[in-house]
Amino acid sequence: MSKNPTSRPRSAGAPGARRANSRGDSRRAPAGQAATQPRTPPAVIRIDQVQRVLGEILQWQYPADAALSHWLRAHPALGGRDRAEVAEAVYDVLRHLRRYRQLSESGSGAASRRLAILGLAATLGAAALRDGLDPAEDEWLQRVGRIDPATLPRAVRASMPDWLDERLGRLEDPDALMAALNRPAPLDLRVNPLKAERDAALAALVDGPAARFDPQPTPHSPWGIRLAGRPSVNRWPQFENGSLEVQDEGSQLLALLVGPRRGEMIIDFCAGAGGKTLLLGALMRSTGRLYAFDVSAARLARAKPRFARSGLSNVVPVAIDSENDTRVKRLAGKAQRVLVDAPCSGIGTLRRNPDLKWRQHPEALAELCALQTRILNSAARCVAPGGRLVYATCSLLAEENAAQAEQFLASHPDFELIDGAALLASRCPDLHLEGPYVQLRPDLHGTDGFFAAVFERKKTAARQPAAADAAAVDAAAVDATAVDATAVDATAVDAAAVDAAAVDAAAVDAAVGAATAQADTAVADEAASADAPPHPAAPGA
Repeated sequence: MSKNPTSRPRSAGAPGARRANSRGDSRRAPAGQAATQPRTPPAVIRIDQVQRVLGEILQWQYPADAALSHWLRAHPALGGRDRAEVAEAVYDVLRHLRRYRQLSESGSGAASRRLAILGLAATLGAAALRDGLDPAEDEWLQRVGRIDPATLPRAVRASMPDWLDERLGRLEDPDALMAALNRPAPLDLRVNPLKAERDAALAALVDGPAARFDPQPTPHSPWGIRLAGRPSVNRWPQFENGSLEVQDEGSQLLALLVGPRRGEMIIDFCAGAGGKTLLLGALMRSTGRLYAFDVSAARLARAKPRFARSGLSNVVPVAIDSENDTRVKRLAGKAQRVLVDAPCSGIGTLRRNPDLKWRQHPEALAELCALQTRILNSAARCVAPGGRLVYATCSLLAEENAAQAEQFLASHPDFELIDGAALLASRCPDLHLEGPYVQLRPDLHGTDGFFAAVFERKKTAARQPAAADAAAVDAAAVDATAVDATAVDATAVDAAAVDAAAVDAAAVDAAVGAATAQADTAVADEAASADAPPHPAAPGA
């Protein structure tokens, strides 16, 4: 939400909302007390709510989207606008945490309260908070508001930890890049090519209730639709019948690099919740065999209802123990195309997941790079002579991207590098990339930060028959996925949870999506630093 000096926190007693106290709980005043007890100013309530959420998130025990969703579920009396104001202020603080902490040093009282005040002042405007501030806080807010961010060091101004500022600073135009990473992302949808055409789907959205979100075709992906806002997409009929999915445009473009064809054997080596698998399967017209590998049976369970909605019948989900699972080895030299969307730092998704820059640290990054190398080496064994291998991350960091590709080529003389930018040029004429690697940036391309390298295995040997080993993998997949019918059914019932898992690096959008629904619309309320580093991600993370 842009800064609006005239906006005020929604009063708990406003039309369409239930009365809330400072904890966000719905409680009615006992009879006879309503006339004697003064009503708490809405600004007081909102500051307290944001402060409490920040108190949970800044412990870094859980991802921000999970902690926020947990808090919102614990306060069901909050309306859509209330949730929007809390969520947007919280994520504004996470985006600008380092700068806000420096500004907060000059104030007094609880640091989390000063952070909450700064976040709400940025999203609602300082005037909306006056009733909730004491004179000292009001004077402090006016004073820090006069500080020009341009006078601050870049790492403070852009709110980046030193290690990340140093790495991003090596890239072209780092100031513009960091500024873009600190802006909220739009919501990108993707049509299911097996069920819908983009023009028809777009026309239906423009002519329906979704028109208020200004649906537009994405600039580069032939399947993408971009929305201005955070609607509850998971409740739309187009989502429920599998015609639409939530997927960032950059993620959609990876399918063009893979270039799937009908009847082929293809492996999505780190399938996760299945977002890219769905598009690959649709482009194969549900023919051939598409393996969805992941080390997490739970992630594959969340993907199964999505596969069912999509109409695909060629997907074989397989829960593997590691990148060296025997079922991986059985497919050595058999697959025409293999996609490795490797676990990574996620720095390219900071627009959606701003807490990642505070949860990651250099030591964890080194562990991730070692894991990426192992996964890429293992996936390469599955590629048939003349086949294609695509390595991708949602990162902007060289050690996860070009350095990995160069290391792979040096150790695999049987592979050669293909110009990924040239592959995209025929389908995306307005997408200007230097090549041979594909590096998407939010400031240049309007997508999350994505990297991709395309390799081809040299035709040095005759292709091996794949049917027998593939059948063995198919048979093992039933037990290997470790997903029982109960888990799948439970996941299918919880459409909101499925949607949250479905959004690639966009769970933030699901939480804020529920929050941003306005109280006067027909959209439902719910939708889809470094001192506590996360565990390194596993394949499919």
